Amino acid sequence: MAVPTSLPLRDEIEAKYRWNLCDIYKSDEKWEAAFHLVEEKIPGLKNFEGTLIEDAEKIIRYLKAEEEIGIILEQLHLYAMLSKDSDMNLTKYQSMDSRVKTLITNFSSVTSFFKPEILKLEKEIVEKWCKEIDGLKKYSHFFDDLFREKPHTLSSGEEKIIALTTELTNIPYNTFSLFTDADLQFPKIDDGSGNEIEISHGRFYSALYSGNRTFREEAYRAYYKPFIQYANTFSSLLMGNIKGNVFTAQVKKFNSAREASLFRNNISVKVYDNLVDAVNQNFEPMHRWTALKKKILNVDKLHPFDTYVNIFPYEEKKYSYDEALQIVKKALQPLGKNYLDVLEKAFSQRWIDVFETRFKRSGAYSSGTTFGVHPYVLLNWNNLLNDVFTLAHEMGHNMHSYYTGTSQPYVYANYSIFLAEVASTFNESLLLEYLLERSDSKEEKLFLYEKYLNNVTTTFYRQTMFAEYETEIYKLVEEGNSLTSVEFRNLYKKLYQKYWGSEMSVDLEEEYTWARIPHFYYNFYVYQYATGFAASELLVQKVRREGEGAVKKYLRFLNSGSSSYSLDILKDAGVDMTSSEPVTATITKMSFILDEIEKLIN
Repeated sequence: MAVPTSLPLRDEIEAKYRWNLCDIYKSDEKWEAAFHLVEEKIPGLKNFEGTLIEDAEKIIRYLKAEEEIGIILEQLHLYAMLSKDSDMNLTKYQSMDSRVKTLITNFSSVTSFFKPEILKLEKEIVEKWCKEIDGLKKYSHFFDDLFREKPHTLSSGEEKIIALTTELTNIPYNTFSLFTDADLQFPKIDDGSGNEIEISHGRFYSALYSGNRTFREEAYRAYYKPFIQYANTFSSLLMGNIKGNVFTAQVKKFNSAREASLFRNNISVKVYDNLVDAVNQNFEPMHRWTALKKKILNVDKLHPFDTYVNIFPYEEKKYSYDEALQIVKKALQPLGKNYLDVLEKAFSQRWIDVFETRFKRSGAYSSGTTFGVHPYVLLNWNNLLNDVFTLAHEMGHNMHSYYTGTSQPYVYANYSIFLAEVASTFNESLLLEYLLERSDSKEEKLFLYEKYLNNVTTTFYRQTMFAEYETEIYKLVEEGNSLTSVEFRNLYKKLYQKYWGSEMSVDLEEEYTWARIPHFYYNFYVYQYATGFAASELLVQKVRREGEGAVKKYLRFLNSGSSSYSLDILKDAGVDMTSSEPVTATITKMSFILDEIEKLIN
């Protein structure tokens, strides 16, 4: 049977494996009608300007009007984004996505008077209104958070200018996304069986798991060729993104772009630094894992393209998407009937776009909370065990968004980025335990232990490395330096070597990894993968030990949205992220599993 040399087109995929966007809008024409409706409504919000300090009723009417428009805007954005990501070669949906982003910027500009105007009031007066007036009671935490921002809130005119810069500061990421997903041309290589295949984002990741070292090295080197070729372009885009974030932070009177980013979720820079410092003091398990990989692979030099391949002689089973659905449902049974019922609805009602197709956005994501509409998940399925874990991971996000969106009012119907990775890695941990409990062979146990160690490597250590990298490059720019691809490369190589240890040989290609990571455009996002991983490990242990009581606390966490501060929501669930306990627990578990592996192989 001939192996296709290019990816299938979207229409060639069965409908049940493509998401159903009719749950948002029945057609593009319905989207256009909603777009024009909200476009006409936005200017009316200006009528509230200058009136909000008169009485509480004006504030209530304004918040209601803003929410009505905000809900529609979120739905417009969701539909346009998912349509664009389905086929990034269709200019129609690129245009719709761009238009709605412009409209959101306009909305932000028109409503920019709200915060400065409210902050003219005394905090005590607003607190009193929230206690006494029914229409404002639910906004108590919202206003508390608003007054927390007072030192970094500018005048109405200045806030409007900042709002108008949003589209400009988004240009580097939007260009990066289009360039890497639609325009970048990857080479063709031999797949090791005599078939010529075109490298893609999905096929690159799949190749890294191949037992054929020659094939994965060729795939690795081929994948990086365009990133090396356009290194100057990528360095310019990343610098543009950094400078945009530094500009906004300085204007808002923050000490750094990092402080500004963390401030949004009321996270202290110390939480970030504690993570990086704790990991830097605990490289021993990571370096031990590097040495073990090198030894078992029996290679003179361990290379970055060797870091994902399974090192134990166990034939990895291929998992169809439909098989994976059943596995994930069984693994998540400890979370109870309601959780499983919603999960089944997501699987059966086309909330998920499954297979990689030509011009589809790479990677995987959950769309997050959009008030009034269920969340969606994008996948690029390759039949690997890793895909099963990705499904569990993204459904963790999906369920978090679903519960938040259905249990919280609009003002709290989302959760902070700091909390985002907890639910996803929680599901991955339950899945791993489920598979280990049902394993009856030494070979399979080793395979699954290795899977966990790869999770620790990629989600905990690697993301902490990324977090340290971000801190360093931003610090250099904030000190007045302009970074080129040379500086980006050298710093990345230094950190990669430090985290993997002396047993790792850092290839030239790996030095360009900074050029392909979209999360470097998300402004200090990545550290939260590591903190989320550590928090979820503790939560899973509590669910296993304490049963129903811990499950109730966890489900309360999923329902909390942004109704309180992130650290407090986690603390209520049983995890104190200001302590070193979650990080230490993760590192201790990694050491324990390395001990178990060595017992089995010896």
